[in-house]
Amino acid sequence: MPTSGLHRKVAKFTAEELLKEMDEAGIDAALIHPPSGWDPDANGLAIEAAQKYPQRFAVMGQFPLDHPENRKLVRGWRQQPGMMGLRWPLLLEAQQKWLYDGSLEWLWPAAEREGLPIAMMGGLFLPKFREIAERYPNLKMILDHCGLNRRGQDAAAFIHLDELVALAKLPNVAVKATGAPHYSTLGYPYPNIQDGLHRIFDAFGPKRFFFGTDITRMPCSYRQCVNFFTEELAWLKGRELEDVMGRGLCEWIGWEYRF
Repeated sequence: MPTSGLHRKVAKFTAEELLKEMDEAGIDAALIHPPSGWDPDANGLAIEAAQKYPQRFAVMGQFPLDHPENRKLVRGWRQQPGMMGLRWPLLLEAQQKWLYDGSLEWLWPAAEREGLPIAMMGGLFLPKFREIAERYPNLKMILDHCGLNRRGQDAAAFIHLDELVALAKLPNVAVKATGAPHYSTLGYPYPNIQDGLHRIFDAFGPKRFFFGTDITRMPCSYRQCVNFFTEELAWLKGRELEDVMGRGLCEWIGWEYRF
């Protein structure tokens, strides 16, 4: 069951239910993030979905970081069905402390050696995110949720925008524009966040700026999440739009998906 206030309060959300919503929205395939805070078995469920529907799902998985015995799991991580990389939101203050007390210093070189992209809610700790990316230039890192201030909406969401776009100078950093509609209180087509998203896109380019939804907490339909990018952002057209809507992400994480 989701623990945060905005997510759907449902006891389960199956692969088949998600596929139905994807089909209705015209989504061919999705990269899924198993939320261990909701279900300790979420990683296994995600792998099972990718194994059952290999052309529809891939996974950025996780394991508990506070169990030292789990460190061995990084080696051979991608041998699991559909597994593309690693993802931890690190939303809680207690978890963010691991970034500064040395608890995670083993993770970055281990993931770099294995060629595993790591996605995090880096907008909550941009300076530390940048430091890690600079120290490990061969580690692909993804800023989730547009890299914005997740605790703010409208103008407050973009208070760190200059610091965010400066990260684009690091070629191993990309932005996943997950949950963009959440950042506006104005409703579809969210006019007051379009210029900010344009700045992020201009900085990172179509190969490092990825469409995403976080669909279980969006204030709109799956179709509107898609249409916001494909129809409402006038600056996003042609091949660049195709890159943003999937091709760029697949290339970044090594998902050999056939377009």
